[in-house]
Amino acid sequence: MKRRSFIAGASVAGVAAAATALATPAIAQGKRELKLVTTWPKNFPGLGTAAQRIADNITALTDGQLTVKLFAAGELVPPFQSFDAVAAGTADMYHGAEYYWQGKSVAYNFFCTVPFGMTTDELNAWIYWGGGQELWDKLAQKDKIKGFICGNTGVQMGGWFNKEINSVEDLKGLKMRMPGLGGEVMRRLGVAVVNLPGGEIFPALQSGAIDATEWVGPWNDLAFGFYKVAKFYYYPGFHEPAPAQSLGINLDVWESFTPTQKGIISTRLHGREFPRARRVQRQERRCPQHPADQARRPAQAVLRRRPEGHRRCLR
Repeated sequence: MKRRSFIAGASVAGVAAAATALATPAIAQGKRELKLVTTWPKNFPGLGTAAQRIADNITALTDGQLTVKLFAAGELVPPFQSFDAVAAGTADMYHGAEYYWQGKSVAYNFFCTVPFGMTTDELNAWIYWGGGQELWDKLAQKDKIKGFICGNTGVQMGGWFNKEINSVEDLKGLKMRMPGLGGEVMRRLGVAVVNLPGGEIFPALQSGAIDATEWVGPWNDLAFGFYKVAKFYYYPGFHEPAPAQSLGINLDVWESFTPTQKGIISTRLHGREFPRARRVQRQERRCPQHPADQARRPAQAVLRRRPEGHRRCLR
C-alpha cells in the first residue's frame, strides 16, 4: 500500500514538474518583447508599412524569441524624439531617416543623403563595402545607437509649391518644409526652411503656415493629398538623390542579442529592397531655369563646411 502511494505521489510530482517546464518556455528560451518607434504615421504607404514589415520579419525569423511591437509616430514618443528615446532606452529601436538627427551631428546626413550625393547603388556600396558602416558605427557609438540602412526611396521630387516657380528668384521668401542639408542649401537661396514630421505637413500647407514642401515622390505624396492644397509639383529633387531609411537599435540591446539574432537582423536588413515610387503624373513641371542648376554652388559650400567633430568622424 505504501509502495503504491509512493508511486502515485511520484507520478503526480513528475507530471507537475513536466507541466511547470512546459509552462515557462519564454524564460527558458530567453524570449523578449522589443519596442520599435517610427517617425512615420501608422500604416503610411511605403514608409510606415516598411517599418511594420521589419517588425513582423524579425519576430517571424527569430521564431518569436524577439517579438517586435511597432509604435507609429506619436504613439509612444513624438516622431522627432525617436532617436533620443532609443538612446535613452525608452524604446529599443527606431525606424526613420538619419538626416533627422543632424542636430546631434551634421555627419548623420551622410548615412541618409546629401544634396547632389550618391545614388542608391552607390550608397549601398559605400555602406556595405566601402567603409561606410564602420564610420556610422563610430559616429553613433557615442549616442549608444547601432544603425542599419533598410531601404531607399531613390531620387525624390523637388516638391509642392503654392505658386509657380520659374527661377531661383521665385524661391526667395518662401516658407518651405525641407530637412537635412538640402534645407541648408535652400536657406542659402533665400528660403525660410522649417522641418516638420510627415504627419504635420498637410495641415501646415493647408493653413498657409508653409508655402511649399518636399516629401518623397508621387506614390507617397498622393497618400498625403498634397495635390489638394498645392497646385505646382516640380522635379527633380537635387536635395535628396537617394535617401536611405534606417533602423537604429539601442547599443546595449544590440550587444545583448545572440550571434544568431544579430545575423538574422543584419542579413534581413541587408537584403531588403524598398518599393520604388510609381511615376504617376500630376502636373509635374521642370522650371525653365531650374533652381537645382543654381543650387550646386551653395550645396558645395554646405558640404565643405565640416565642423571639427564631423572632421574627426570622417577621417
